[in-house]
Order: sequence, then C-alpha cells, then structure tokens
Amino acid sequence: MRPTPYRLVAGLALVLFSMAGCGVSGQEELQQWMTEQRNSTRPKVEPLQEPGKFSPQAYGQDSQIEPFSKQKLVQALKRDANQLTSNEGLIAPELNRRKEPLESSPLDAVAMVGSLTKAGQPIALVRVDNLVYQVRAGNYLGQNYGRVTKVTETSIALREIVQDAAGEWIERTATLQLTEGSK
Repeated sequence: MRPTPYRLVAGLALVLFSMAGCGVSGQEELQQWMTEQRNSTRPKVEPLQEPGKFSPQAYGQDSQIEPFSKQKLVQALKRDANQLTSNEGLIAPELNRRKEPLESSPLDAVAMVGSLTKAGQPIALVRVDNLVYQVRAGNYLGQNYGRVTKVTETSIALREIVQDAAGEWIERTATLQLTEGSK
C-alpha cells in the first residue's frame, strides 16, 4: 500500500507545524515586563499602633445591692406588683360595668353625621351600620373603652383606655370629626 499524495502532503504539513511550535514564541517580551514590574513594586506596610495601656477601674458601689442578688429581684417584683395594681385601677371599673351597644363597633366604623341640642345639652348623631344613634357626654363608643368626654357641633372627644407596647393600660384621647357632606 502506497501513500497517496494527499496523505503525504498532510503528514508533511503536520511535521512542519509541530516544529514551528518549538521555535521562539514572542513571550520573552512579556516575561521581561513581568519581571520589571515585580522588581519595581514595593509593598507599603504601615506599622501598627501601640496598644493602649489597660487600667482597671475600682468598683465603687460595694455598699449598694448587687445587680444579680435575690434582694434586687424581690425589689423588682414588688415594683411590678405595685405598678400592676395601679394599672388595674384604671381598667377595673371598665370591666365591671355593663357594655353599651356602640362599644361593639370599632371607632373607625363610626361616623359623626350631625349634632343637636336637647334640654340645653349637646347631643351628637353618629351612624353605625346605616343606623343613626344619639350620643352625649358620658356614653361609651368604640372597642377601646372610649368614654365621650365632650360633644360639640363638629366633633366628639373621647377618652380611651388601651394597652401600650409593654402591656400597661394607659389613657389616650381620640376625636371623631363631623363627616363632610353629611350636614
């Protein structure tokens, strides 16, 4: 079997190309530049500061109660119990009275639609679920034990009792304004 001229030319080309790869590659310039850069670059390291001198402080509250003693815990529990009884004094009368019909609706579902005067006493007209009710000072309104403190021609002032973020009962004021377009 004799090699064909096509195979002979392909083999000869393969040998020439592989020998060309063994020659000078042109990377010498790149290697020289890398070496120059490596030699010219110097790292800059700043020295560390001296650590500060530690000077211990004397504990000056030896005569007071230790923060982790049983006596401190007893004092805290007594203080919490006293605070709880003062908070209960605010909410206890509200829990012991009979609820009024307008206390079942949230305050944002109640709208003041008018006012009138009966026997010299101002009365507000409020709408809840498409029904109109008469409200005067002393009535309760809303779900937060809201007691009406003042009725004017354009607003109703309330005192509500609510729990704050710490769970304590506090008083706050709320106001219902006359709804526009209802006069």
